[in-house]
Amino acid sequence: MAKDALTAWVVDDDQSVRWVLEKALRQAGIDGRSFDRAEPLLAAIDTAQPDVLITDVRMPGMSGITLLERIKDSHPELPVIVITAHSDLENAVAAYKGGAFEYLPKPFDIDEAVALVRKAARSAAAAPEAAEDEQIIPSLIGQAPAMQEVFRSIGRLSGSSMTVLITGESGTGKELVARALHEHSPRASRPFVALNTSAIASELLESELFGHEKGAFTGADARRIGRFEQADGGTLFLDEIGDMSPALQTRLLRVLAESEFYRVGGQQSIKVDVRVIAATNQNLAQAVKEARFREDLYHRLNVIRINTPPLRQRREDISLLINHYLGKAADELNANPKAIDAEALDLLEAYDWPGNVRQLVNATRRLTVTAPGSVITAADIPTDFGGRSAGDRQISEWTQSLESWASRRLAEGDTPLLDAALPEFERALIKTAIARTNGHRQAAAKLLGWGRNTLARKMKALHLD
Repeated sequence: MAKDALTAWVVDDDQSVRWVLEKALRQAGIDGRSFDRAEPLLAAIDTAQPDVLITDVRMPGMSGITLLERIKDSHPELPVIVITAHSDLENAVAAYKGGAFEYLPKPFDIDEAVALVRKAARSAAAAPEAAEDEQIIPSLIGQAPAMQEVFRSIGRLSGSSMTVLITGESGTGKELVARALHEHSPRASRPFVALNTSAIASELLESELFGHEKGAFTGADARRIGRFEQADGGTLFLDEIGDMSPALQTRLLRVLAESEFYRVGGQQSIKVDVRVIAATNQNLAQAVKEARFREDLYHRLNVIRINTPPLRQRREDISLLINHYLGKAADELNANPKAIDAEALDLLEAYDWPGNVRQLVNATRRLTVTAPGSVITAADIPTDFGGRSAGDRQISEWTQSLESWASRRLAEGDTPLLDAALPEFERALIKTAIARTNGHRQAAAKLLGWGRNTLARKMKALHLD
């Protein structure tokens, strides 16, 4: 029996934010409910409780910060995600330090928001339930030579705890590679902690990495353990490392060199044993030349490098990935898995996928929802995933009909084909052009790409005068 769907409640006075989140949660198979103010949510939570709560900070009536305090008093086990604008940094700090599971700056990536809801729900689940959640590690899939090289690199490092730098475009699966490195390392039984450094304001990133002591700054009402301490004995994955500020680069270099650090506001050094895996979509060597990234930190991180190839360089893997993620999408949406026909697959394999595997995963979710039948056809593929426009589809249908006609004529022994086809072809186009121009022959000739005399000659030969 399938387990109950996750539930997430949203409270935000912005109707468009509520609509977008509700739609994204629903497409991800998560039951959503929204409120425009905090007060009705508090009334509803007395009789039912979601798995995750998402709240804005600034709202009419009770603020999100006050709501967070009330929730933490009455339902301390409920994870709360706070969404806030970039400029509202003071409130963001207060929310982050006041017990929120995580916060998202507006505007946020909707896929990251859904992933964060799932992560928050897992954090609140009991240990046995978490163990049944497939450890949240999707499989790395690929038969292309470039992916086989990635697999070989992971295999070669399976007995090691060396620092690794993963490079590649956004959406190519760098975190999956990092998880695979961890799961196939001597640290597999210890924590894997992931942090996207570009998703957190630079003012908060230091505390996020190293933690802080109570009273270290306004809003620091309790000691907070940073990601380095959380990953002690295990692996810390730092994504988008190229966006880190120079000051934090210096602190990170010191931790990598000495394996110790101080919490923000702390006086006692803390020793940790952490394997660091970093990832970036930037050219760090060029960033070093431009003095945007410390050269000594670059060499410290770049002990072993693994490059994740873009999807357009591993087209032979597209069909494998599509079929795999169609199954995943069906599970997420509690739907029957859909098949895909050869013509639709050809279109998707020819597409360049600028968003790489992440875009492909979203495409399978979208097709699972929008394709009306049990089999995805070429007509179901949107143009933004390489599908044909309505005009292109009509041309394709017409040429298919012509091919069928030609096959039948050949089977009946009627040749030559062009002697039969060309007059009918020209007759149909001339009639259409004449009708469109209300009998104006010069205008019709222009539509056909002929001169007036050519049109007159053709019409006489086809008995259209």
